Amino acid sequence: MSYIVAVKRDFVGQHFLIGGDWGPENEWHSHHYYVEVQLEGGSLDKHGYLVDIVDIEHNLEALVAYYKDKTLNDLPEFEGLNPSIEHFSRIFATQLAERIQAPNLTHLALKVWENEIAWASYRLKIRD
Repeated sequence: MSYIVAVKRDFVGQHFLIGGDWGPENEWHSHHYYVEVQLEGGSLDKHGYLVDIVDIEHNLEALVAYYKDKTLNDLPEFEGLNPSIEHFSRIFATQLAERIQAPNLTHLALKVWENEIAWASYRLKIRD
């Protein structure tokens, strides 16, 4: 059994795909991204929280502010990578996991939606 808490944010960012012929996706363009983080753990703290939502929001907002209105291709995290939503979900999840400090968390999963129908996610184990 486990508890899951989720928070979602949106922002506009840009990219262009590299390494293949994907037509218009190879050209610089914007996406209205949605990022949803799900934090999971088997126990609650003394306040009845898995993680304080204010802490999640604060750390998520800081990362959203970093990526907002940026071209992913220009950022050091994407150097040598195709800025796919798969890579984006892994990079974002790893960065967020480094920021969230809650001893009862076991997993963090993060979805990046690039439109109403397409998303990728990355799930990482924080501890047993």
